[in-house]
Amino acid sequence: MMPTALARRQIGPLGMATLALWTVGIVLLVLYLVRVWDPQLVETYGPVYLRGLGTTLSLVAWSYGIGALLSVPLVMGRLSSNRWARGASFGYVSFFRGTPAIAQIFLVYYGFGSFRGAFESVGLWWFFREAWYCAIFALALNTAAYQTEILRGAVESVGRGQWEGARSLALPGFVTLWRIITPQALMVALRPYANEFILMVKASAIVAIITVFDLFGETRRAFSKTFDFQTYVWAAIFYLVIVEVVRNLTALAEKRLTRHLIR
Repeated sequence: MMPTALARRQIGPLGMATLALWTVGIVLLVLYLVRVWDPQLVETYGPVYLRGLGTTLSLVAWSYGIGALLSVPLVMGRLSSNRWARGASFGYVSFFRGTPAIAQIFLVYYGFGSFRGAFESVGLWWFFREAWYCAIFALALNTAAYQTEILRGAVESVGRGQWEGARSLALPGFVTLWRIITPQALMVALRPYANEFILMVKASAIVAIITVFDLFGETRRAFSKTFDFQTYVWAAIFYLVIVEVVRNLTALAEKRLTRHLIR
């Protein structure tokens, strides 16, 4: 059987219809953008979009990095034999995974403002009065919960034989974790980490509602001045490009890290 025919049979009629629908949608989108192309609009708002894109990438990078650091002690708590540490970590993860990110941002931005006097007395009001810092703080807390579960699952996926072999060589626990367990766990966690980064990029759009002018915030402002629907289309394309870049870089990294497994 020819490969094309085999692929068609595996996709099925519904899959072929969905693929055709998406193809038609993409063609119509391209035709729409060609028809409404406005050089003046691009010249006016192109730099604005790039500035918003830089804000989005900076926001996600800071939040994701801080969340990664926070996830390490949380994972230690989740894997601890101490029930209090385990319970506290579980409660944190459950809260931030079980509540909407937009509610968490509102709790930080508007809720902490209710304690202005207390923050001023300890010199922290400069932080919580700024929407930018509140957005980073809230998103970092949110992604830390998800990264905790990613890292915990990756660590637990490493066979017990690895730990036992390290103990038989009298290796210290830290050396075992850092040199043996962590490299194997990170290979397992690479794609989930990339997926979490992609979700963070898309979730970051909600910070526009607390006056952070990221990519989506600049898009809203551009639309309010032009009432041109294509402003949102271009924003969607920017987000799609970011996602595709991250996806392809992850695939390349995964291929390189697992090249020793290919026979």
